[in-house]
Amino acid sequence: MHSPISPAKPNVATEERKRFNLTTFSSLQYRDFRFLWGSTFFTAAGNWIQQITLGWLVYHLTSSAFLTGAISGVRALPFLFVGPIAGVIADRVDRKLLLIVNHALLGLLGLIFALLIAFDLIQVWHIFVFGFLSGVLWSMNNPVRQTLVPALVPRQALMNAIALNSAAFNLTRMLGPALGGLLIVAFGPATNFFIQCVAYMAVTLMVLPMRIPAKARSEAPSKSVVADLKDGLRYVAKEPTTLALVLVGLIPSIFMMPFTQGLMPVFAKEALHVDADGLGIIYAAAGVGAFVGTMTLASLSSISRKGILMIAAASIAGLSLMAFSEIAWLPLAIVVIAIQGGFQMVYNSTNNTVLQIITPDEYRGRVMSIYMLDHGLAPLGSFFAGAVAEFAGVRLAMLAGGGITLLLVLLLATRSKELVRFKE
Repeated sequence: MHSPISPAKPNVATEERKRFNLTTFSSLQYRDFRFLWGSTFFTAAGNWIQQITLGWLVYHLTSSAFLTGAISGVRALPFLFVGPIAGVIADRVDRKLLLIVNHALLGLLGLIFALLIAFDLIQVWHIFVFGFLSGVLWSMNNPVRQTLVPALVPRQALMNAIALNSAAFNLTRMLGPALGGLLIVAFGPATNFFIQCVAYMAVTLMVLPMRIPAKARSEAPSKSVVADLKDGLRYVAKEPTTLALVLVGLIPSIFMMPFTQGLMPVFAKEALHVDADGLGIIYAAAGVGAFVGTMTLASLSSISRKGILMIAAASIAGLSLMAFSEIAWLPLAIVVIAIQGGFQMVYNSTNNTVLQIITPDEYRGRVMSIYMLDHGLAPLGSFFAGAVAEFAGVRLAMLAGGGITLLLVLLLATRSKELVRFKE
């Protein structure tokens, strides 16, 4: 029999809340989750600052748009083959220790890269090696961080905790790129990586005092990593609801984000006829919408029909993208992309929550690493988006992304009745 994790209860007993009672920050009453949540700000901010600085460095050294785009693909590639192995490791070893070692290595890698830049030794191949190695570490970091959330809060607080984590990520998505750009102008790119190194060291110190309950272990653990990985893949394949959640989790990275992020500069210029300032406003609006969406979800986390909520949010996100493709007026585009960003994040967070609820702890690392394969498939979505925009125009490309999203979500909803009827 599997023994579920039972985190320590808060000092003040929490009575069962009414269905729509606001619980925006309820999961922060748990001490150890507060440490994890706080560390999310540092890790996410470091990630966004790194992303904009790497792109700037490549373009500064090469003036190549292709290589500038390629660095994002190199960072995402490890999620395809390292991520699943990281999930196996997360199910076999101490997750807290794994997270500490991971952040220490990220900090050390950032320090080495900062010194290369500061002493003017940086070359293009250094950037791609750094991007790949940081991608390897991030592909290990994300599944481990996700698996810790259910260990630190009780089941009824899980959606709130996941939504607050997403809110922290989206807040830094709004602020991180702008801060990174200002730092490059004011102090040069090396400063960004020195700051990143300090941020990861701070995260390591925040993780140290966390008390994580002993996780459930398989009664007959496999003797090899490969056997454990196969076991995790078999588990996902034989559980219909889990498989549906993993598949539906791939949709945003392939058919939404490549369009709302990758194609947005083209759409802003060709469809809305705005310059860089207008593009910045559109990106900011999407970030604000995502932040508001996750905070709203955190406030209404006691909603029980999570399956219907997820399908509805995904459908509205797809419809919003379709509507956005036909807009030619910037103020209306700002409103619609904010709506799209908000419902996309509600969809993502709810999907993550349901998957965490139904997954036994001994499989959690492997399931979450398989779920996060979408990060590695993002370049495939970018290629598809770019190809459609090149041959059919950016408006039709946006329309196709939203339409395919809506079609796939509804198809999965009709094929997985358990997912739609999920109630908790």
